[in-house]
Amino acid sequence: MNKNHEEFMREAIRLSIQNVDENGGPFGAVIVKNGEIIAAGVNRVTSNNDPTAHAEVNAIREASKKLGTFDLQGCEIYSSCEPCPMCLGAIYWARLDKLYFANTKQDAKEIDFDDSFIYEELELSIENRKIPTTQILREEALEAFNRWRDKTDKIEY
Repeated sequence: MNKNHEEFMREAIRLSIQNVDENGGPFGAVIVKNGEIIAAGVNRVTSNNDPTAHAEVNAIREASKKLGTFDLQGCEIYSSCEPCPMCLGAIYWARLDKLYFANTKQDAKEIDFDDSFIYEELELSIENRKIPTTQILREEALEAFNRWRDKTDKIEY
């Protein structure tokens, strides 16, 4: 393993420990481009009253703002823990080149950060999920999709 990889992971771990000491969740992440940390994030769910304020999402937001782009190709993310489904989705949407993680989702489950129910929900049909879900006004909503499809000056993502 490249020494730099270990140094970057140690920084994500350091952030996770510091965040616990400051009453945040035990998660940290850094984003690296060209061998330099360009962004960092910690779990701010309770301090920000934002259920999406996970370490990886916060790091992605910071990197995107710093680089002025939603496309983070050429960057890698180091997370103190295997990402949850939301963060993993964000990592894919951000187009990060590579993901490194330390703790596993099983390690997280053992301290009551259990995301397995989300993975299970995704496998169910919509009508069998825990949150009642109803589709309405599809025909009206398709107008936006049709306009997007036909738009010639759109920024693809």
